[in-house]
Amino acid sequence: MVDLDASLTEKARILNASLEGAAPEVVIDAIRETVAPGRFAVVSSFGTESAVLLDAMARVDGTIEVLLLDTGWLFPETLDYRDRLVDRLRLTNVRSLHPDAADQAERDPEEFLWASDPDACCHMRKVRPLERALDGMAAWANGRKRYHGGQRSRIPVVEVEGPRLKVNPLAALDPKDVEQRFESLNLPRHPMQDKGYDSVGCIPCTSRRRPGEEVRDGRWRGMAKTECGIHMLGPVGC
Repeated sequence: MVDLDASLTEKARILNASLEGAAPEVVIDAIRETVAPGRFAVVSSFGTESAVLLDAMARVDGTIEVLLLDTGWLFPETLDYRDRLVDRLRLTNVRSLHPDAADQAERDPEEFLWASDPDACCHMRKVRPLERALDGMAAWANGRKRYHGGQRSRIPVVEVEGPRLKVNPLAALDPKDVEQRFESLNLPRHPMQDKGYDSVGCIPCTSRRRPGEEVRDGRWRGMAKTECGIHMLGPVGC
């Protein structure tokens, strides 16, 4: 058991020791039950691998809040996929987060900020809405995996981020594990996979993966950028 009076760092250490190598369902259930009952959310892009995390969550509790960062630039196929997964997995608490209208009118009236300052665009459309939504939460989970490479290659199962825990239930899965879950559970695929997209984000910043590239190389192509910012928050962030 985790000492609820322990520091966040100590909680993360204990949880990592006990949950490394555990199935995603076990990780989610452990956090929900022992650390954050009623104060736990799953953040999902409803991208090409999202069904694996959402299926694992649904097997634990389909009423856990699921947060989608709807930037206004999502592919229509992604929104359709969201609806399909909600029905298939019987998710009952999915909420879309949008950028603040006044903020958007001031900082991106022409809706071209993604080209001139992609970091500022992501901050306005993703980071700030998520910060607001996670206020009061004790922990949140996401679908990052070590095999995605880059900054993700060494992520722990549980880490400290500001005033809460961030949970990576799929961290240790490899591509074969993900594919096996899709096949054995007959999970629906994102429709853009058939078009050559292995990682799907916003329309202006997503392209098809080229032969020999890594999974996320189609994101922010040609930019000095590999993450949107929600996984790079400072110690006082969300």
